[in-house]
Order: sequence, then C-alpha cells, then structure tokens
Amino acid sequence: MSKRHIKLEDEALPEINMSPLVDMIFLLLIFFMVTTVFTKDTAVGIKRPSAKSATELPQNNIVLCISANGVITHKGQVYNIRQIPALLKEQLEGKGRATIIADKDNPTGMTVQLIDQCRLAGIEDISLAASNEAQ
Repeated sequence: MSKRHIKLEDEALPEINMSPLVDMIFLLLIFFMVTTVFTKDTAVGIKRPSAKSATELPQNNIVLCISANGVITHKGQVYNIRQIPALLKEQLEGKGRATIIADKDNPTGMTVQLIDQCRLAGIEDISLAASNEAQ
C-alpha cells in the first residue's frame, strides 16, 4: 500500500487579521491621551537665573512671576504691586509660602518690592525660583 498525499489547490494559508490589532492600538492611544496630565508652566517667557543649589518647588504655595519689564503675573493674570497683599491674603489666608519667579533681566528693585508686599501680607516663607542648569 502506498501512501498518497493529496494536495488540494484550494487550501489557503493561515492569515492574521490585522483589524483587531489596529483597533487595539487606537484604543490604547486614546486611553493614554485621555489619562495624561499636562502641567502648565506659569513662567512662560521668563528666563530664570541659574543656581547650583536650586531645588524643586513645593506644591502648596502661590507663584508670582515678574517679567523682564517688571510686569507681575499670577496664573496668567496681570497684577499691580499694590494688589499683591490682598491677593496673597485671599489665596493663602496667612498660611503658606510664596515663590517669586523673576526674570534674570528684571531690575532687583521690583523683586525687593514684591518680597516686601508678600511680607506685608503676612507671608514669611518666600522663595526665589532659579533653574538648576548652568548657563
């Protein structure tokens, strides 16, 4: 008895269906886009001075920015130097810290005035922000 192997011409090779794989990739992409948290840098356009001893900012503070031309902003809104004590009292209620991000080209006098206004509002813990990069 001889063994015969019958090969059918219609036999199709197994194929991998790519549609579910593409659907899964799109679902993962949408999931990661939705769950990603974006943080906004409040000091956009401000060139921070560099310091080797610079550390991370604490989270429970108010951030005030001074641009190179002396404009004070908090969360994108412009404030006058005389409005700062009321803003700090409203935001922090006497507890907390203030961080000042001053442009390196900003006159020192404006930074000193802002520190003074923070102290008048009852804030004693005041930090000056700097980048940790050597420039």
